[in-house]
Amino acid sequence: MIVAEYTEELEPDSLGAGDTSWWADARCNDAAGTMTGLFFSDELQDIARAKQICALCPVLVDCLEGAIERREPWGVWGGQLFLNGRILASKRRRGRPPKTPRPEDQLPEIAIPAHLVGRVELRTA
Repeated sequence: MIVAEYTEELEPDSLGAGDTSWWADARCNDAAGTMTGLFFSDELQDIARAKQICALCPVLVDCLEGAIERREPWGVWGGQLFLNGRILASKRRRGRPPKTPRPEDQLPEIAIPAHLVGRVELRTA
């Protein structure tokens, strides 16, 4: 099952080299791994919920810094949506876009901290 694979990846030991002491304070850190599905989903509603959780997280910057350093292949990290190691500026549903944007398809925008702006590569989906 995909969720089990990524639950292991979210554990501090697998976050790569560097300080992971911030992990204990992360809002997404639940022992059961029940939020993993939100943070690695392709569904816009799940991505929006994950970003909302990140927006209130006290370790958002540490998480985002680590994800940029590791070039995370995908998922929501530090309030940003990653795909192929790059931050996606926007994401839309599969298929033909509607003539009028749906309000439920709008993802929350979380600003990238100023000191990280030069280190990120943005891409559009």
